[in-house]
Amino acid sequence: MEASRDGDADGGAGMNAGAGTGPGAGMSGGAGAGAGAAVEVGEGPAVATEGAPVSARRRGRRLRRVALVVVLLLLGPVLVAQAALRVNYMGDPADGTYSRGKDAIWLGHAWVDGRKDDADVKALAGRLRDTGIRDLYVHAGPLEHNGTLPKSAYAHARWFIAAVHREAPKLRVQAWLGDVLASESPNGMRLERAETRAAVVRSTREILAVGFQGAHFDLEPLHSDDGDYLTLLDSLRAVTRARDAQLSVAAHQIDPLPGFHSFWGTTAGHPKWWSQRFFGQVARRVDQIAVMSYDTMQPLESTYGGYVAQQTSLALEVTPASTDLLMGLPFYRENRFGHWAHAETVAAAVRGVRLGLSRTDADRENFGVAAYVDFTATETDWTSYENGWVR
Repeated sequence: MEASRDGDADGGAGMNAGAGTGPGAGMSGGAGAGAGAAVEVGEGPAVATEGAPVSARRRGRRLRRVALVVVLLLLGPVLVAQAALRVNYMGDPADGTYSRGKDAIWLGHAWVDGRKDDADVKALAGRLRDTGIRDLYVHAGPLEHNGTLPKSAYAHARWFIAAVHREAPKLRVQAWLGDVLASESPNGMRLERAETRAAVVRSTREILAVGFQGAHFDLEPLHSDDGDYLTLLDSLRAVTRARDAQLSVAAHQIDPLPGFHSFWGTTAGHPKWWSQRFFGQVARRVDQIAVMSYDTMQPLESTYGGYVAQQTSLALEVTPASTDLLMGLPFYRENRFGHWAHAETVAAAVRGVRLGLSRTDADRENFGVAAYVDFTATETDWTSYENGWVR
């Protein structure tokens, strides 16, 4: 969900991991038939060439068998995993696994750059009034690669914060800040540079002084076990605590299998997932952690919902009870390898969240969902969220 400079954001990185197989070795059937016919009419010297088409046919059969074995070896684990996810989507969520009033929504940059007015804020407050949403992550960046943040990026932030507090005093407004990291390309922010981390801390102090009640960070692609990121969070926590503000982060998904991020990083060049251990290390350093539980490559609603249920359980296992854990809901539609709109629905995500919560920690108080993102949300998205989660 990398924040762009016009306020739109991408929920994650798509990955192409498919492999195709060709038809194998070609054989000339006409030539083979001709050689066979010559032998049958008694042309003895032709016997010496009769073995060539027979040998080619045998090689072709062997190649097809090998190809079949390779396909089965590749598809077998995938099919087993898909079946397991569908099973994980079965069953009934426990009673009471509904909104705790600690949900959130990501808002685009238009709210702080002058494109919105008082009427828009009033409509937003009305839209959110009977929901469980408490936190607004409004896009106020992005950060520059060196960690600085131009004041022009959030020129109308004071107006927006005041307008929200007037129309909906119970809502908290947090500054959504992000940038592309130079973890997979030469361009981007480099967290290994102490001066860059220090600049991010200064930028956070400056934007909180405007009136934001928290800072929400989305830095991508962030690889698992990044110690520089943990160091940055420690520094940011000191700043937010001093101002009685929230520190929250958008988090990558957790390895569906142990060490899967290493495997995927080797094969696809983009690790995508975090280890469960690293997720826990991040969760212990923040007030809120929101899992970007979309862009999952799942082809069906049932497998997507089962995947969300698994992610919810994995995150609950390592998130301290004092930290708000939020599971992301896809309030947008795209059709590409990493995200299929017919599969990644809000209804499936909500059901998956409730199943994971039911099985792992049904009474967890500091828990919710986070809707991504306001400017692509439809009435269907809102209805699925309200009927399935808010009640």
